[in-house]
Amino acid sequence: MVLFFLVASTLWSFRGPRWGFWAHRQINRLAVYRLPPEMLVFYKKHIDYLSENAVNPDRRRYAVVGEAERHYIDLDVYGDSALTKLPRHWSAAKEALGEDSLRRHGIVPWYIQTAAYQLTEALRARDARRILRLSADLGHYVADAHVPLHTTRNYNGQLTGQEGIHALWESRLPELLAQQYDLWIGPAQYLDNPTEAVWQAVAQAHAACDSVLRFEKQLSQTFDKDRIYSFENRNGVLVRTYSTAFSVRYHELLNGQVERQMRASIALVGDLWYTCWVNAGQPDLGTLAHFALSDEDKKAEAAEQQSWLRRLLRIRPEPDDQP
Repeated sequence: MVLFFLVASTLWSFRGPRWGFWAHRQINRLAVYRLPPEMLVFYKKHIDYLSENAVNPDRRRYAVVGEAERHYIDLDVYGDSALTKLPRHWSAAKEALGEDSLRRHGIVPWYIQTAAYQLTEALRARDARRILRLSADLGHYVADAHVPLHTTRNYNGQLTGQEGIHALWESRLPELLAQQYDLWIGPAQYLDNPTEAVWQAVAQAHAACDSVLRFEKQLSQTFDKDRIYSFENRNGVLVRTYSTAFSVRYHELLNGQVERQMRASIALVGDLWYTCWVNAGQPDLGTLAHFALSDEDKKAEAAEQQSWLRRLLRIRPEPDDQP
């Protein structure tokens, strides 16, 4: 695990850092508690798996072809009316814009629909292993769709001289300040139109991009230059990061934005899990409550993660790398 962290820390020139591992784990964990008793009997039993494996898509995003594009969408590529003109469904989008172009600029709202369909089928089949794996993955993509900088080409402030802002917003701030957040959302709700709910989440995230970038720029111009960054020891490695003082002030300027997006992530993850279960016919999950990964399953999963890591270590990032 430490090695994964160290390798990830060298990849900032790649497309888009993400919600920090801590935040992804918390989003999936808290979403579990929103589920009705009929689902909770299974999901609560496996809450540690759902939390730990919430970060799997990030572990494999640079090692598995086709993974990276599932985490973002560059809405500004499509113009000011992107959110009104982009087809809501993948088949229509491919026909209108071409699959290669879509994948080049990110497919997160469409891929969430695919992941939700796969989870529905796994629930219908009562396949415990796939339910867990797909639920963990779906939670990750939904959370990523709520990150403002996952909706723009300027994903790390690299177009405006604000490199590093991505990790500041989605990792540094919640890790420092989430203990102040109210993250209890209430019971999960059935979504009559999951597709529209996903696109609304993307629209909400994109609307926040301006303040994310503008407030950091303004603060950097007025903050004592020697106090913007600091060095901290992480897993035995000295790393340069935004200082606590700068982070706290930036958080204040955002006026609860990170908390709102975390809450919205938790809400939509729980709602989609619940909706998939209802659409699958509300299968009895109580009989799956005693499911446990076998030693062979655990070894296979560990080997799979190691294969992602080995492929990742062979990557040599370029400063202008794009998907």
